[in-house]
Amino acid sequence: MAAAAVRYLRSADAPPVEALPRPALRCVGEDERAPVGQAEFRRVLGNFATGVAVVTAPGTTDDPQAPVPTAPPAAAPAPGSAPAPAGFACQSFSALSLDPPLVAFMVGRTSTTWPRIARAGVFCVNVLSAGQGELCRAFAVSGADKFTGVTYDAAPVSGSPRLAGALAWIDCTIHAVHTGGDHLIVVGRVDALGASGGDEAPLLFHKGRFL
Repeated sequence: MAAAAVRYLRSADAPPVEALPRPALRCVGEDERAPVGQAEFRRVLGNFATGVAVVTAPGTTDDPQAPVPTAPPAAAPAPGSAPAPAGFACQSFSALSLDPPLVAFMVGRTSTTWPRIARAGVFCVNVLSAGQGELCRAFAVSGADKFTGVTYDAAPVSGSPRLAGALAWIDCTIHAVHTGGDHLIVVGRVDALGASGGDEAPLLFHKGRFL
């Protein structure tokens, strides 16, 4: 059905599609009450179960924020031979478009990892399996060398870390970045992807805990 709709919209018979006007966006003023409290927002939205991924990117030579490795990561270059890679745990990942193949993830504007990924211009999404809860927690910590003891290899196009044991990986180039309140919406164009092919269940997050 989706493919048929795309063919129709591309045909000469399809009516012209006009872009909708952009909505007026503004911040809530200091003298205004936010329409929804943050605690209630988290409580209600926590009912929506999500998958969990780790977004990684290769290190760059001009990265002043790269941590100094405390120990050589397994199956990775020796310390000093390559800049330290970047990565963070992410539950706001989604497929976005089939043609062209696009994915998206959301990241907080205050993230210290995001500038490093933006500097690299590429990233790899590692979809975690049910047994990788501790790995996810390690990548949720800020400021640490998250790759210490982590086994990974290089994704084929971007060279981003591809974590061992992940259910799937999606190798991307940053396509666009949009603002979304206190977060950024990062769109990636898929250059390569793959899956483990096993029967292991995915790691899920629901109401503040892993399932």
